[in-house]
Amino acid sequence: MEGHITQWGQACCLIFAEKVGPNRGWLRYLTAVGIGACTVALAATWTSGPLATGIGAAVTTVYGLMADHMRPQQSPSHGAALLRTPTGRIPRFNQLDHPELVGVHPADGQPAQPAPPYVERDAEPVLREALTQSAFVLIVGESTAGKTRLAYEVGRSLFPHRSFVRPLARTALPAAIEVSRRCKRAVLWLDDLENYLGADGATTSMLAGLLQGHSRRAVILATMRSEEYRRYDAREESRLTGSDRDAWRAQREVLDQARKIRLARHWSPTEQQRASAHQADARIKVALKSCNRFGLAEVIAAGPELLATWDHAWAPGANPRGAAIVAAAVDCRRSGLRRPVARQWLRELHPPYLAERGGPDLQPEPFEEAMQWACKAAYATSGLLVGNYSQGYVAFDYLLSAPGMPPVPDYLWEALLTRAEPDDAYDLGLVAHQTNQLSRAVAALDRARAGEAAGADFLLAIAEGDRGWPRQAVRSLEDVVRRRRAELGPCHPDTLSARHQLAFFTGEAGETHAAKAAFRELVVDATATLGPTHTDTLAARHQQAYFTGEAGDTRTAVRQLRELLEDRLRLEELDRPQVLAIRRSLIWFRGLHEDPTGSERELQELLWDAQQYLGPDNPHTLAIVSTQAAFAARAGRTGEALAAFTRLVIDRSRVLGTDHPHVMHSRLQMCQALIAEGRTGEATEELTRVLHDAQCFLEPGHRHINSARNMLNDLR
Repeated sequence: MEGHITQWGQACCLIFAEKVGPNRGWLRYLTAVGIGACTVALAATWTSGPLATGIGAAVTTVYGLMADHMRPQQSPSHGAALLRTPTGRIPRFNQLDHPELVGVHPADGQPAQPAPPYVERDAEPVLREALTQSAFVLIVGESTAGKTRLAYEVGRSLFPHRSFVRPLARTALPAAIEVSRRCKRAVLWLDDLENYLGADGATTSMLAGLLQGHSRRAVILATMRSEEYRRYDAREESRLTGSDRDAWRAQREVLDQARKIRLARHWSPTEQQRASAHQADARIKVALKSCNRFGLAEVIAAGPELLATWDHAWAPGANPRGAAIVAAAVDCRRSGLRRPVARQWLRELHPPYLAERGGPDLQPEPFEEAMQWACKAAYATSGLLVGNYSQGYVAFDYLLSAPGMPPVPDYLWEALLTRAEPDDAYDLGLVAHQTNQLSRAVAALDRARAGEAAGADFLLAIAEGDRGWPRQAVRSLEDVVRRRRAELGPCHPDTLSARHQLAFFTGEAGETHAAKAAFRELVVDATATLGPTHTDTLAARHQQAYFTGEAGDTRTAVRQLRELLEDRLRLEELDRPQVLAIRRSLIWFRGLHEDPTGSERELQELLWDAQQYLGPDNPHTLAIVSTQAAFAARAGRTGEALAAFTRLVIDRSRVLGTDHPHVMHSRLQMCQALIAEGRTGEATEELTRVLHDAQCFLEPGHRHINSARNMLNDLR
């Protein structure tokens, strides 16, 4: 039997190495699928036990390589990387007989099917109805919930004769949209939609140009993991400290255009009942036994098995180098890298992970053996790494949501940044910015700007301001506003957003009267251009009121905030982050010249609401805690204030990082409380540390640096 295995392997390698001609690509791709399936069938028929399993696993691996290389590729003459037939044409949906072609995780057939039987999901009728009424439909669900398979089956049955336009990279999206526009009828397929957002990615104007005009000529069918979608939740926006994140909101606007369909990971009793009709398929039979704990599609995709395999691989003498390689690939994706990682990158990036766990003491295997292990399929479905030598590798997405994941280490992030292309650097910077890793964000966005990535200069200026360099942000934003005024006009939405950021950081730099005037002008222009209820108009009104109060006119600020709160509540619920922020500003400025006791009661109610709706670690919630402690200090309850500020320093450091300006501010407030308590020695020591840290991280002349220096001088 060893001779038979060797012959099969040699034959497969010959086919794999042979150059596929343009007129026979599809035929050979399907031949590869057939060979793989038939070989597994023969193995099951002629052998049993471990030997059959070995044959099946070996052939599945080779079949994956064959199928990947025989899958019809575009030739250079075809331009952008779109899925095409061997003749260079865009395929029709009904030509795609294998769900792997659209991004479904591959699964071994038993005995001769390349994919498990499809089981109708409860969400299918809703999806069908959505696709008949909406031109843009997005399926959202957890990793391995079955999103892509559902989209494939429903889309193929509804639109069999439509052109299937699948960009194979984000850079191919403009070409895909243009092809979709030219086709008589088309489905634009955006599996893992997050990979098509960001620098040079999808925008509302791009999609509007596709969807408007001839009715129903094109349908956009997309999927997105729940973990990625949650990054664009309204509550997530509230976590982003400093000014609004225009880049984040531009991507959120794309999602807002879509009709969302939720797909649960756990299968309902009805779905399990439907699946039981397919128990002749061994994988479905096994998966049904685990439905109480895992989703059926999740087990078929071997998610839990792969996660356990990764965890056990760290043991000495197991596959510790393979586990380190997988860890590096996982952190590449968590850092924001959207494209596959080259094999050489993994060779260079994984050693610190291995050293951290014990290095040579783990008896690590050779690199080639580690890569084979990491790519080996579990139950012949998917490996911990997905990809190949030529295209690169990505970590299986199920691993990204593993519980208890530590932060991405500095050595991985820094090594990744040195290798990143400008668009990759933009993605790294955007993710770092959204997770309050501001130093990382500035470094990545500076690299993206140097490479002329679209929008990098604007987002870099915001990140600079947020990390405590507001005057630097103002200088950068003045250039952005000047350019956008000249190219787009003073009231174009992009110009208005840049003016908003410029006004905000002008105020953060201490020029509160100038910020107040700039926002007053911005509110007029935004109202005329966008309308009084547009989110940008309402945000500008909030900042106008805030800087009016900061400039000393608290009565006018209170009036403006009351009017704004009434308008917001007519449009949004009480628990929206923007509403909570307005309530906090209103309580603060009213408490400065009215009864502070009533304000403190309202603030306690607001804190309860924020903890319920946003969570205790949300930056908005922590800002309310800071206001509450400030009220206690103003009322002379210095012990209470000191305890609150001490806890706040710890919480803000954990959530925002120790170098964040908000942390510096809380440390200064803690020092003020120490002085009020008569503990001047402790205050002097802490102020010395604060001044040193502030000078390391913040802009020279920053107000926190000046405050620390003045307080120290007073004590001395």
